[in-house]
This record gives sequence, structure tokens and C-alpha cells, in this order.
Amino acid sequence: MKETADPHGAQLRARAVIDLAAVRANVRTLRERAPSAALMAVVKADGYGHGAAECARAAVQAGATWLGTATPQEALALRAPGSGVPDGVRVMCWLWTPGGPWREAIEADVDVSVSGFWALDEVVAAARAAGRPARVQLKADTGLGRGGCQPGDWPELVAGALRAEAEGLLKVTGLWSHFACADEPGHPSIAAQLLTFREMVAYAEAQGVEPEVRHIANSPATLTLPESHFDLVRPGIALYGVSPSPEIGTSTELGLRPAMTLAASLALVKNVPGGHGVSYGHHYVTAGATTLGLVPLGYADGIPRHASGGGPVLVEGKWRTVAGRVAMDQFVVDLGGDEPGPGAEAVLFGPGDRGEPTAEDWAQASGTIAYEIVTRIGSRVPRVHVNGEQSG
Repeated sequence: MKETADPHGAQLRARAVIDLAAVRANVRTLRERAPSAALMAVVKADGYGHGAAECARAAVQAGATWLGTATPQEALALRAPGSGVPDGVRVMCWLWTPGGPWREAIEADVDVSVSGFWALDEVVAAARAAGRPARVQLKADTGLGRGGCQPGDWPELVAGALRAEAEGLLKVTGLWSHFACADEPGHPSIAAQLLTFREMVAYAEAQGVEPEVRHIANSPATLTLPESHFDLVRPGIALYGVSPSPEIGTSTELGLRPAMTLAASLALVKNVPGGHGVSYGHHYVTAGATTLGLVPLGYADGIPRHASGGGPVLVEGKWRTVAGRVAMDQFVVDLGGDEPGPGAEAVLFGPGDRGEPTAEDWAQASGTIAYEIVTRIGSRVPRVHVNGEQSG
């Protein structure tokens, strides 16, 4: 792996190398899956741990025309000078709480999501204060049961939005929703949600709403449900080359390439006798004389403690597993007598090209999903972005 030193020449303890060429390739693959729809690249949670601004720029280079965030702070960061996001790219955020920075979002030309009456009241008040209309997308709860307006309250929300639009205080730019089980092919809720979404969209449009975009498709729906594509698709995890679900296929089967490779430099290699306990609680005891390698990453860096005893690591071409418990800053692998030097590379996960584990392998070892594996990698691990120029 390249880029293993900091700007001062010192070897990095650990690094998450982000291949922006892979991000661009994934965007192109997703656009091919939804050729009639625009694409929103979801870069919330610092681009699922990959770097929001860098991945946003790469996605736009590959044809994304919208960027999606959860919080308004994330959206405003993309609008800030120096973000590198071109003018004309739409930015949307959807996770609002009372008292949020509505006016700042309006003045930054951010599309804001409204699910309930309190939010509509606050965005209208902010638009009055800003002296310009808000760009508002109404979210329908079609069955997920999180954010979004229930069908029974939809007529009132639509009516309130249209009154504000008539006053010049907002423009309803979108109607949208989110799937509960799109990663489970054939789940009955998928068809039910699509039907409800169509009905709620049809009602709003019959009342006079003229949205720029209607959208419900997340990563798995973008990949497997063309009937859900409407005007816009919103891939998140697939943008970064991670399969949304083993049930719909591996990254390779879906034509995606994982963008993140997480690696560390071994901090210590030592010989120990048989019967030697390893890490807290001595849940691992060496079967015989062996060598142990110390990997300087732990749960403070986002390595799942649940992967204790099972998390896979590639060291000098061989798979090893976490020996004993993952600690806050470090864990151990049993090297079976091999003696790589201090500083040798330990690859936790990557695309799999070199035989290294993948984020899905860590998800399986931890009893979680690959989304969590990449997103939880903490700020102590520097992101090293490569292939930033549009050349691949």
C-alpha cells in the first residue's frame, strides 16, 4: 500500500486509504443501474467514514448532481468556501430538530426536509426572516416508521406547504420517502411502500405540488428495484463500494469496488512460550511457542470489540485473527512463529484484491453490518485520499 508516511516522513501508526477512483467508478456503475434518474450521492457521517468533501467532489466528477446529508451542519459544510463542491450541485439534508439552523440553510440554498407541522412552521418563519423562499422537500412515512409524515396527516402538511408556497415563502422541490427492507429482496413491505408512495405523491400533485424530484430509492433499491427510481436515486453505502446486503450480492457481483483500505504498522513482534495468556481476561492462551504481533488499533479507533477472537487481519500474505480481546488502542494477532519486522503492514480490510479481508468479513466477525464497520473508523485514523484527479 502507498501513502504510509505523514507529511514529516514518520511512518503512520494506522491509515485508512480512500481510493477516489473507486468512488467515481461506483457512481458510474450506479448511474448505469438507474439511467433515467438523477443521482444523489449521500455523504452523511463524513462520507460513511471516507471523507465527505473528498467523496462529494469525486461523485460530482462522475456525474452526481445532488449531495445528501443527514444533519444541516453537514450540508452547510459542503456549501462552505473551500469545500470544492461546484456551484449548481444541489445539497439536501433531512435530520432536523427544533431550533435548527433553518435560516442558514435557506441562505445557503440547501434543500431541507419537512416531515411534520413544527418543522413547516419553523422553516416558514426562517424564510420570512431571510427574505427569500426555502427549498423544501416533504417526506412521507410510507412504512419505515421513522421520519416522515403519516398518510393520515399528509393532506394537512401538503395544504400548509402550498399555502406557504402561495405566499412566496417556500418552494416544494421534492417529495420523498425511505425503504425499510429494500435490502431483503421480495420482502412484502417493498411493494406496499411503493404503492403508498405513489398514492401520496399523486395526492400532493393533484393538490398543486410540482416537485422537481420524487425519490425513494436507497442503495439496494438503486441496484435491484428499477421501478423505484422515479426522478432521483439516493445511494449511500454503495457509493463507497460496499454491498448493502449479502442477500443481494457481494461488491464484486454488484460491480462495485470498496474504496477504503484500513491498515496499521505492527508496533511489536515478540516470541512467547506456550500457555501464555493474551490480552484482557486471557480469553486466548497460546497453544505452543509462537510469535505475537501488536496491531496499534483498538475500539477507540472504531475496531469492534465484538470482533475479539475473530476479526481477520492480513500480515505478510497470511490471514490472522484477533487473539483475545480488542482493547482501547490495540489488539494482538498470533503470527504462528512468523517474524515480520516491526512496522510490517497489517491490513484489516480492503477491496480484497490482495487476499485481504473485506469490511463484510469484519461485519460477519462482529455480528453487525458492513455500514457500521467503515463508518465507525474514528478520527485518530488519518484518511489518506488517493487518485483524486479524475483519471479513473
